[in-house]
Amino acid sequence: MKNIKFIIIILLAGVILSCSEDYLNPIPSSGITSASYYKNADEVETALISIYDGIQGINSTSTQDLHAIQFEYYLTEMRSDNTRTKSQEGEAAQFEFYNVEANNGIVSNYYGSFFNVIMRANVVLDNLSVIDNADQLAAFEAEAKFLRAYAYFNLVRLFGDLPLIDSVITPLDKEIQFTRQPVSEIYSLIEGDLETAVAGLDNSYKTRASKAAAQALLAKVYLTHSKNYSAAQGLCEDIIGSGFSLMTNFNDVFYSERNDEIIFAIGFESGLTADSQNFSAEFLNGVGRTVGVNYVTQDAAAALDNFGGDRAMYSYRIDPFQVSQRQVTKYLPDGKDGGADGKTFEEGDPRLAGNDWIVLRYADVLLMHVEAIMAGAAETSSSNALTSFNEVRNRAGLDDDEDGTITVEELLLERRVELAFENQRLFDLIRLGQAETVLSQFSADNGLGYSSTDLLLPIPQREINLSQGLMSQNPGY
Repeated sequence: MKNIKFIIIILLAGVILSCSEDYLNPIPSSGITSASYYKNADEVETALISIYDGIQGINSTSTQDLHAIQFEYYLTEMRSDNTRTKSQEGEAAQFEFYNVEANNGIVSNYYGSFFNVIMRANVVLDNLSVIDNADQLAAFEAEAKFLRAYAYFNLVRLFGDLPLIDSVITPLDKEIQFTRQPVSEIYSLIEGDLETAVAGLDNSYKTRASKAAAQALLAKVYLTHSKNYSAAQGLCEDIIGSGFSLMTNFNDVFYSERNDEIIFAIGFESGLTADSQNFSAEFLNGVGRTVGVNYVTQDAAAALDNFGGDRAMYSYRIDPFQVSQRQVTKYLPDGKDGGADGKTFEEGDPRLAGNDWIVLRYADVLLMHVEAIMAGAAETSSSNALTSFNEVRNRAGLDDDEDGTITVEELLLERRVELAFENQRLFDLIRLGQAETVLSQFSADNGLGYSSTDLLLPIPQREINLSQGLMSQNPGY
């Protein structure tokens, strides 16, 4: 990631993986293990940085490598009404048609990737005792717990009940590894981790954990699970008073990296196989691990055209060679348009792009502020909510809300056009109670196969098999 030199060493069983081994209990490939390596704060920090490396994922064409965040759009945007495949064929098309199978390799890859992130965080937390400086120990604990919470929050929203693994486990700990714990217990861990992160972090970083990032993530957790609206509102208002601001030009959010609007992003470095990313090339026609995925639906394009203001021109474009197709443009590799056919770049390789992936930004917080004030009601006329809502609209060249009342439907629409293709839409629909209505209608209109059980993904069949009867499957699979 940017400005962080990853120290790739064989630290322990778990940082260096063999594709044939369990990602939670890999076999060490040298004599160096966590027990013999971690002796001081510098050595623990190498493991802390490796957590970010795990979230980045491996920039390769192999489906056996753990791709982490680089595969997330399949499981989120392509299961909403925002995006689809170009060809409607292959494993990727299972997401848009709502017929995902338990042996889907993309699902398995994501599940394994983020449990690997959790394992890396646990390694750090299990070795904090070697740090003498109390302030440094507290900061490392806060950072590792933020990253563990981030990984678990992604997984629990996608898979439901999960194994709760809060320390380093051994190959003999099969019951811990494969017994699914209730969603409530997973959220209890997430909230506790984020409370520690809020208390122990400052706002020094944008591509590492920060206090504002922990506050924003905790606010979204409260809105999602416990419905602690007052606490979520307070967290959002703390961030609003912390010096963040919207960029004047919407396009600059994505191509002026680590700007004033960014709260937390996963950093990538262009031109370096170890630290670059491949997914933005996949949104084009003919490059990347695969081609023609995450294409914009007609429904999403219409929403942007009619309600997005100047965000539409920066969010999608017509495929120059296939005018019936629409491509995501928020993440054109390194900000270059790839030439008319999406293949020819002025310089470099689009598969080695350096675009940071934005996880949390200020516009999201402003709209969460509205949601927190709404507090589960159908609408709000709060002046504070209107101020936040209109700040986002005005940046897009739109007038203030006309009638002075924000409904749930208006909030969802504003989140859709502001955060389009940022892997938020599916979670927004579920959190605000509109998924069943919206996705059922979208499915019926487009001949898809949505049913209510599709809101959760299947537990990968590989995990079911390895559990030897300990792990149950989600309904409908």
